Amino acid sequence: MWLNEQQISAEAVRGYRQQLKHSCPRHLVLDNLFDRQKLQAVSRVLQRSSHWQTQQHSYGALYVDAAQWQQTPQAERFVQRDLWQRSSAAQGDDAEQLALAFLQFLRSETFLALLSRIFRVQLTDIHVAKPTLNTNYFRLSAADFVNLHADDSPGREVCMLLYLNEDWQSGAGGELMFAADGNSPVAIAPLFNRCVLFDPASPGAEHWVNAVSSALPGHYRYNVTSWYWTE
Repeated sequence: MWLNEQQISAEAVRGYRQQLKHSCPRHLVLDNLFDRQKLQAVSRVLQRSSHWQTQQHSYGALYVDAAQWQQTPQAERFVQRDLWQRSSAAQGDDAEQLALAFLQFLRSETFLALLSRIFRVQLTDIHVAKPTLNTNYFRLSAADFVNLHADDSPGREVCMLLYLNEDWQSGAGGELMFAADGNSPVAIAPLFNRCVLFDPASPGAEHWVNAVSSALPGHYRYNVTSWYWTE
């Protein structure tokens, strides 16, 4: 079982719904939602150097290749990070199979039902052409960035970020920043087993990630990002 039962009780879900009513943007920060030992095993897999590939997006186009990227002005670049290659990991050892199994769980009926209960919306992959493209592991180094953007694609109702950074230190950067009301951005540190759920269409849901500290050579910020739709 990937989930901590205490965190998904009927009482807990009622509390999450109340928090959503009073947050800007509509978001939740849930610590220890998942089984810690299993996530630690996943975290160790991600720290391997294999199966990572650089991903770059501009405001005008997603998945920009190297030639296009060189021609893209700095102000038009909004994402540079590494994406975990699940296709190459599929032939890996038991630890890599566990990491893949967790991604599969995040698109399971069990997890979609939980999110549907919390947000009071019916989430489904029935019309999602490639669900696996919408749930994966990412990492950021000091050279990478995620600049201000919105995730409010049509039909997208919930976004999830889960952090897999054991012993993350204050001052390491990497905070998720919500624009919120425009005057006081909301900062969320990427602590291990911290899950952020948010409604991407809610006011103030535009977000960015603070730079990872360059004082940590070879250090990465790891997370899962997952997007969910209604019919």
